[in-house]
Amino acid sequence: MAAVGGDAASMVAVGLVWGATNALMRRGALVWDRRSRSLPAGTGAVRRWADLLLTWQYSAPFLANLSASVAFFRLLGDSPISVAVPVTNATTFAATAVAAALLGEATRAAPAALGTALIVLGVWICIV
Repeated sequence: MAAVGGDAASMVAVGLVWGATNALMRRGALVWDRRSRSLPAGTGAVRRWADLLLTWQYSAPFLANLSASVAFFRLLGDSPISVAVPVTNATTFAATAVAAALLGEATRAAPAALGTALIVLGVWICIV
C-alpha cells in the first residue's frame, strides 16, 4: 500500500529535519568538546551532560530533532510502517550528507552525490 501524498511529504520533512539536525548536533558536540577540555579532571558525568545540554549549538538542534521524532511517531499511527520507516530513514541519510557538506565537513562529492541520487530514487519508488 503506497503512502498518501500528505503523509509522504510529512515523512520526507521529518527525514530532512533529522538529517539537518544530525549535522548540526555534530557541530555542536564539537563546540562542547573543545569547551569541556577546560573542565577540571575528574568532573562528573552529570556535570558533563549538563554542560552539553547547556551548549545551545547542541541543544537547539537536539530539541528540533526530538520534535521531528514526535512527528514521526504520529506518522506511524497513520501510515504503513513498511513505507514510513524506509522513506524517513533514507531521507535522513541523504539530508545528513548534504547538510554536513553545506557546513563544510569534508566529503567525497561523487560518492555522496551518487548515494543521494539512489536514495531519492528509492524514496520515489516507495512513495509511488
